[in-house]
Amino acid sequence: MAHPSDDSEPTVEALASLFPVSFPVPKPSTHPDLLTAADIHREEDLLRNATSFRQWWTSIHSTKESLTTLQRSAKAPHSEEVNERLGQLATPIARTALQRLTYLFESALVNFPVSFKLWKAYLQVRMNFVLGRPIKPKRAGGRKKFPEMREALEDEELDALTYEGGLDPVIGWPEWRTLVALFERALMWLPNMPRLWLMYLSIFSHPLCPPPISYTHARRTFDRALRTLPPSLHGRIWPPYLKWAEGKGGETLVKVYRRYLAVDPSITERYTSILLSDENPSPRPLEAAKLLLSLARRAARGEYTSPEGKSPYQLLCDWIEVVEKYAEDVGLDAEEADEAAARRKEEEKKAEEEKKEQEQPAGVNGKLIRFAGPPTVDGAKAPPSYDEDEDPRSPRRLDIDKIVRQDGLAVYKDQAGRLWSGLATYWTKRAEFDRAKATFEVGLADVVTVRDFTQIFDAYAEYSETLISGLMDMIANAEPDDEDAAETEKDLDEQMKDFEELMDRRPFLVNEVLLRRNPNDVQEWEKRVTLYGDNDEKVAETYTKALKTINPKKATANYYMLYVNFARFYEEGGASKTAAPDLESARKVLEKATKVNFKTVDDLAEIWCEWAEMELRNENYDEAIRVMQRAAAVPKNTKINYHDQSLPVQARLFKSLKLWSFYVDLEESIGDVETTKAVYDKILELRIANAQVIVNYAAFLEENKYFEESFKVYERGVELFTYPVAFEIWNIYLAKFVKRYGGKKLERARDLFEQALEQCPQKHCKPLFLMYAQLEEEHGLAKRSMTILDRACQAVGDEDKFEMYTVYIAKATANFGLPATRPIYEKAIEVLPNRQTAQMCLRFAAMERKLGEIDRARAIYAHASQFCDPRVDTKFWQEWNSFEMEHGSEDTFREMLRIKRSVQAQYNTEASYLAAQALSSRQGGAQEIEAEHKGASDPMAAMEREALGTKGPAFVPSKDRTTIQQAEEGPQGNTDEIQIDDEDL
Repeated sequence: MAHPSDDSEPTVEALASLFPVSFPVPKPSTHPDLLTAADIHREEDLLRNATSFRQWWTSIHSTKESLTTLQRSAKAPHSEEVNERLGQLATPIARTALQRLTYLFESALVNFPVSFKLWKAYLQVRMNFVLGRPIKPKRAGGRKKFPEMREALEDEELDALTYEGGLDPVIGWPEWRTLVALFERALMWLPNMPRLWLMYLSIFSHPLCPPPISYTHARRTFDRALRTLPPSLHGRIWPPYLKWAEGKGGETLVKVYRRYLAVDPSITERYTSILLSDENPSPRPLEAAKLLLSLARRAARGEYTSPEGKSPYQLLCDWIEVVEKYAEDVGLDAEEADEAAARRKEEEKKAEEEKKEQEQPAGVNGKLIRFAGPPTVDGAKAPPSYDEDEDPRSPRRLDIDKIVRQDGLAVYKDQAGRLWSGLATYWTKRAEFDRAKATFEVGLADVVTVRDFTQIFDAYAEYSETLISGLMDMIANAEPDDEDAAETEKDLDEQMKDFEELMDRRPFLVNEVLLRRNPNDVQEWEKRVTLYGDNDEKVAETYTKALKTINPKKATANYYMLYVNFARFYEEGGASKTAAPDLESARKVLEKATKVNFKTVDDLAEIWCEWAEMELRNENYDEAIRVMQRAAAVPKNTKINYHDQSLPVQARLFKSLKLWSFYVDLEESIGDVETTKAVYDKILELRIANAQVIVNYAAFLEENKYFEESFKVYERGVELFTYPVAFEIWNIYLAKFVKRYGGKKLERARDLFEQALEQCPQKHCKPLFLMYAQLEEEHGLAKRSMTILDRACQAVGDEDKFEMYTVYIAKATANFGLPATRPIYEKAIEVLPNRQTAQMCLRFAAMERKLGEIDRARAIYAHASQFCDPRVDTKFWQEWNSFEMEHGSEDTFREMLRIKRSVQAQYNTEASYLAAQALSSRQGGAQEIEAEHKGASDPMAAMEREALGTKGPAFVPSKDRTTIQQAEEGPQGNTDEIQIDDEDL
């Protein structure tokens, strides 16, 4: 074979003359340099063992290794550019190595034509020489055994091979063709081996694959692989097939993807993104829009789940984005949309007529009914009907308005803002500005949430601003003699006016949205009235519409205020207050309000009260009384339950305390005594009075000098109510009675007090006993007063006993002297709790000291000491200490110290110790320091402190530890004081 000269750059023809290297199959007879002397021994062994696969495989492997070593040491004879075009076959040694390996593999395949191992190795060797050395990307993690197609395509992208040193498709075309022919031979022998098919198909994705192979031949080979392999292995063929189609694009991409989507629609979203990709030179927005619409509808029916986790609404939003971007290519124009809408109306009308005909009642002259029909399978779903809007092959464009309303607004009512904005944007992109504006207006009048309203309003405002900006640019760029400039300026003025009106309408539009969401919202109706300001006509219209719209049972709070404010509107001469007051219209509004079945009786009562107040404001006093008489009319059957919700509020109004309270206030103001008494008596008769009504009635009678009748009212009140309400009435009643009669009707007063105390609870009887005792003290006998206080001490609760005994003792002292209080003190000490007992004992002892009974006082101190912890109740022990210093002796003082130690040991538990520590920490050390300085000059205190500090309980740390410095610096005590040690005690 001739070789080009190394002195000059070889031509393409010269380089192409080097190929094919492997065809026809090299043999020693045609290629003398194919075998060397060293290969003779190998050839003889292969001839002797021609049927031994191991012998052939070993020979091929050893030859491949030796040739690889020679190739690494060989240098290419050409320039880098030529070497790059020749790839792995740039050196003569490489071409010779390919011939030798081809000879060996072909010879082996003569004996083993169906060996997969041999064919695979042979094909890999040939591919390495032609395609170049493969470089496999490194990848972390494993792969699923049976991945979804979306994951399989991602894996195909990640595992895509790159090649180093591939053969130029022009120069090496014969070698590329020979490689394809070799794969065809291999698949003829082993057609069901998917690995061989995948190796073959990987050639077509090579960047240097010649066009005669990489297009039609590749597509047919992919198809042949799908036809040859069983369906279970198609999942391995489709990923490289789809990736190859994506690389080719155009009609090939569409045809291949359509074929796959007919079987598995899971990658439809990927296909639509490819169709609309910026890298796609010929996008297909109509087909993508139809596919996305089909996915959104199927997802809404539950027949499709997005692999990317998108909801049906998100898929519909993707469709809307396509419609907005490619409005001209996807949707119908205005005229076509109008024609389609007219056809839909005709079809709907025909369908309604057919339905009415089918619903004809059976009769002699009626149509025959066919009972039998085609056989159907129970539970089987009817096949979906053909819809041209979902057919990607159909060139008919979409009716965007119909689809948005049927598949968007009718289904996703909570996302109306985005849908209306998208539809308006579509019309804007088609330059149908009037339709876009009408769409915005319809959307604003349709949404029921503020969020959707904000979306549409912002889009509407942006649209208006963009349109105004465009008109202004047109005017700025117009020539002076342009005839259309005037018309453009007129359009600009109209657009500016519309934009200003839109901004002014915003509060009204927001209010309309909130009222559409909840037409029973009273507060929003009031806000709407406020928005109209002084426009009387609009205000009256709004009130009328509100009263017709609101359902009384579903209305929010203060529904009755709408009627009240409406009536006040007429009363005050309108919102502007410029018209004459119209009381007749106001009365008509309130009359109508009295017939409304409100949620609560109080609302209806407020209507009647407001009506009466209106009459009072206009000085129609008799009319106000008549209004309240009408409202408070009592029916024959008064045994109606006020809280029975099944009855209308008009039937329960006569038991409304609010209504009767206003009525009685009105009678007190402008009526006479008899009419007022009649109203009060009616309230009591209906048994709807509360304590305040009783008090007010009695106070009214008292003001008018009907004292006995006022007392009767009090008595009726205590009969109606139980404690604690009755206590308040008794308290006022008894105070009024005593103030009125004093001691004139003492027996009657005593009976009243006894009646009040008969069933009075413990926590409420103290004020009554004190009042009773005061009455006896001032107007009766002191002895009876003491008896009453003694009863009170036994009757009141534990929390009031101490205070009651204190009052008892004070009264006894004032009336009978100090000695008479001894039995009271003794009784109190027996009854009171421990802590209060100690306080009472201190008072008892103080009283005995005043009387000079020192021994009795000491006995009381000794008795009270058992209730006083020395670490907590320091005041008690200080007082006893001072008592002994004043009146005691050395023996009595020792006895006190002994008692103190025993009591401290008694209280020396963990809980009491912690309580004492907490108390001392709250009080601080100030008191202790003060006590030390005070006791330094007090010999008895010093002796006590020394006795307690030297020998106390072993497990209780002493608080009064004195340092050496403090001992030296401390003041000197009495030198003649008696030093008493604990052992002497």
